[in-house]
Amino acid sequence: MLAFVDESGCTGLKIQSGSSRYFVVAVVIFEELDVAHALDKRIDELHQEMGHGPKGEFRFYNTNRERRKMFLKAVARYNFQYLAIVINKDPKKLYGEGFKYPSAFYKYASKLVFENAKPLLNNAKVVIDGSGSREFRNQLSKYLKTHINEEGNRCIRKVKLEDSTRNNLLQLADMVAGSINRSLTGKRDAKDYRKIIKRREKHVQLWPK
Repeated sequence: MLAFVDESGCTGLKIQSGSSRYFVVAVVIFEELDVAHALDKRIDELHQEMGHGPKGEFRFYNTNRERRKMFLKAVARYNFQYLAIVINKDPKKLYGEGFKYPSAFYKYASKLVFENAKPLLNNAKVVIDGSGSREFRNQLSKYLKTHINEEGNRCIRKVKLEDSTRNNLLQLADMVAGSINRSLTGKRDAKDYRKIIKRREKHVQLWPK
């Protein structure tokens, strides 16, 4: 079993000054390795079809609308599941001094998403984007190693950092996280992307409601 993790948005609380309204952590899960390998190959083909160079990467916020749709329609045919936690940073709803500190913010988001994913994980290799936020990956790795596995229930076999520029399935996690984040905005294309992959959605939790 494989699980790929990425984030969308930031932990900043100054929404009026440019911080994102939502912070999303998405986990993409493959029960079958052959499906993961097949989808990895298909994303390689998409890179070629879209004329990406050797360092080309699918990242939601650097990809135009039509290419987002092409990517999501292609991957939605494969058998994977995703879960996500969405932290609503509305100052009227998000309380607690701890959320002012990125380390505490990341730790709590990591806890929420993997507690939800725990029933689906069995001896999984978890891959985290090593080129992303250092604070996020450190907190997530620490939390997974300390809290998820229980006696007689080995949910996580290994936690590994990889560069998303070299890992197509981390790019998939980025596109999923970005699609969820965009779906909660009032932008013109807000509903366009998440509905394409909706059949792969296991659970998305908005917190606090």
